[in-house]
Amino acid sequence: MLWELLYIFFKVGLVSFGGGYAVITLIQREVAGQGWLDSGAFQEIVSLAGMAPGSIATNTATLIGYSQAGVGGAIAATVGIILPSLIIVIGIAAFFLKLQSNKWVRSSFYGLRPIVTGLILYAAVHFGFSGTSGSWLTWTLAGSLLICAGCLLLIAKYKVHPFAVILLSAVAGIVIF
Repeated sequence: MLWELLYIFFKVGLVSFGGGYAVITLIQREVAGQGWLDSGAFQEIVSLAGMAPGSIATNTATLIGYSQAGVGGAIAATVGIILPSLIIVIGIAAFFLKLQSNKWVRSSFYGLRPIVTGLILYAAVHFGFSGTSGSWLTWTLAGSLLICAGCLLLIAKYKVHPFAVILLSAVAGIVIF
């Protein structure tokens, strides 16, 4: 049963493009084909997986593995769904490691930095100003900008660990908003 869980979820992990929610129907098809869960039990597992932190596909695989073979099944299903991505990432990293000294590759990555920065700034501005009608400067936006400035100051000047800054910004968000 453990090898079967590993194999089924390895296949799912191998073709899981588009994020966790895109893979749910494939997982359901595989699980139904094995006769492991009925539709109601599968929906309960997906609901529970969606509430847990992490990828919904990985959480679903873990819960299905646990429901079929206990802790060993959970481990086998989790390894199965994660292993293809891990292999692909290691392969790509090895490929880029060999090419990192190539002049064209270095120049390409250097040229991509401003694009990535621009995309992040666009997303921040787009989400920061969405839902504002009339005046663009609202209390929510002002508070968000204040928290952002504080985070930048803590990280850049005082070298506070990013995890601590995330926790502090969460507390500031609760206090301000």
